[in-house]
This record gives sequence, structure tokens and C-alpha cells, in this order.
Amino acid sequence: MAALTASDLPKLTLLSKGKVRDIYATSDPNALLFIATDRISAYDVILTNVGVLRCFSGIPGKGALLTEISRFWFAKLAHIIPNHFITADIDAMPAETHEYKAQLEGRAMLVRKAQVVPLEAIVRGYLTGSAWAEYQKTGTAHGISLPAGLRESERLPTPLFTPSTKADIGAHDENISPQQAAALIGDALYAQISTAALALYTAASEHAHARGLILADTKFEFGLVPASVETQELILVDELLTPDSSRYWPAAGYEAGRAQPSFDKQYLRDWLVGAGFRKGLEAGPEGSGGKGWAIEETVVEGTRKRYEEVVAMLTAT
Repeated sequence: MAALTASDLPKLTLLSKGKVRDIYATSDPNALLFIATDRISAYDVILTNVGVLRCFSGIPGKGALLTEISRFWFAKLAHIIPNHFITADIDAMPAETHEYKAQLEGRAMLVRKAQVVPLEAIVRGYLTGSAWAEYQKTGTAHGISLPAGLRESERLPTPLFTPSTKADIGAHDENISPQQAAALIGDALYAQISTAALALYTAASEHAHARGLILADTKFEFGLVPASVETQELILVDELLTPDSSRYWPAAGYEAGRAQPSFDKQYLRDWLVGAGFRKGLEAGPEGSGGKGWAIEETVVEGTRKRYEEVVAMLTAT
């Protein structure tokens, strides 16, 4: 299977190129074209692949899987909060996209244009990742005090809304306290986002658990769209509950007190750390003069299989 790591739509205007998504303007002033490529990143580093030509081949099929799972969750959780999804049918998109149908099919969404809120809305149901690292040092997560004696991967008494900054490409998101987040975006908007994020996590966690999966944590992004001349409406934007933005663990065999096997990017993160990655080496093992981090073929295949499995489990009827 060939991978798409860079879209090529010369008759459309490319607005931004993220770690995974390419975003284009359309002839509809209120809509954008989101394309999920097969690029993959870990710790905010976009990775290349090891091969005979050391080519950038991504994770074949990953973009289509991300689009499939986002569409599933947008539909399932629309009763909690509106979202930016309009259509994934290329024929229903603006006419200028049609000639690129072969490239876009399965990996593109037409979405509502929104003013993105500069906050990563993270909800944690289990103590893992950066929250576990902080807890070991201070007994807190994002500055929020937690009960003493919790173990790695332990279920939290209640899910926590733990925000972080939304960094530019190549920079790292930074965990911040609820107070810092409220100061950044305003108390009223912060309260609205935290309430929505917790409700979304709870509903998604229940669905995942019924299908043999634990949703340990996830990241939401929100935007504002005009609701009237004077008011704005909060909606969900970007991807939703994908293996790129969430930690999914198999429920079978779960045991607090240790790291868990996962169906998400943690597999790739673990490999990257084992290969020598640390903060300051984003450009590659050689530092600032490096040529980037390249994934071994076995890791490419292992990552793809984990994504396929979790998407199949979540979307099964």
C-alpha cells in the first residue's frame, strides 16, 4: 500500500501544514478542506522512515484510519456538542476538489471554518504519561492535587480536565494549571470547554469499555463559529478520539502499577525513547545538525496494525 505523506492540490490554496494534516481553503468562505496524511509524529517530532532510499513513506493507510475514526466519533458524540464536520463525500464538496478525488478519497473532510481556541483540552481518566511523571515528583497533575499512594496507570477517582498550551510545529505543548488556562482564554470559555471535554470523555470511555478498550486519556480541540451577529458558538474541531490523540489500552489484562500495552502512539513513543530520543534532540540523534529520526520498518508495521485494530474494535456494530 502506497502512503501519502504530502498532499498535492496545485489549484487549491494550502493554508497550513501540520504534523499530520494539510489544510486548504475552498471556494466556500465558511469551509476548509482537511486532509489526513500518512505522516506520523511523536513528542512533536515528525518522523521519516528507514529504507533503501531512506525515503519519507509514513504509515501507509494511517490518514484514512484517522479520518474513519474521527467521523465515527463526530457522529456519535454530536448530541453533546456540535462539531466542524460537514462531509467526507468528495462529490458533495466544492467543485475545485473533484479532480483530486483519487488523492482525497477516504482521508479528506470538508469542515466548518472556526477560530481555534489556543488550548489543548486534555482529559485523563488514568494516571499515566506526563501526569504520572509529575505525580511522582509533586503528588499533582497539572498542579491539581491528587490522593497519595496512586500507582502508575491507576484509574483516577474522577476524570480530570488537564489543559496544556497549543504549541507551534516543532515546539512542545506545555502542561498548565486550570488557573493558567482560565487566565489564557477567560473564565467563561474555560468553564464551557472543561464541561464539554469531561462529558465527551465520559461518553467515549463508556463506549470504548463496552468494546474491550480503556480510554486512558485523550485530547480535544475546540473552536468558535458565529452563532449570530453578536455571539459565537463553541464547537469541536480537528481530529477526535483517534489513536494519534488518545491512549487506548486493552481492558483484558489491565493491572495498575505498571505501564500498559497500547493501541496508540505510545508504542512509537517507547521505541523513539529507546532509540535515544530526549528533549533537545528533536532534529535527530546527532542534535541540531541531524537529519531527523527515522522509523524502522518493523515499527512502521507494528504501528499500522495497532491503529487498524483499535479502529475496528471501536467502530464494530
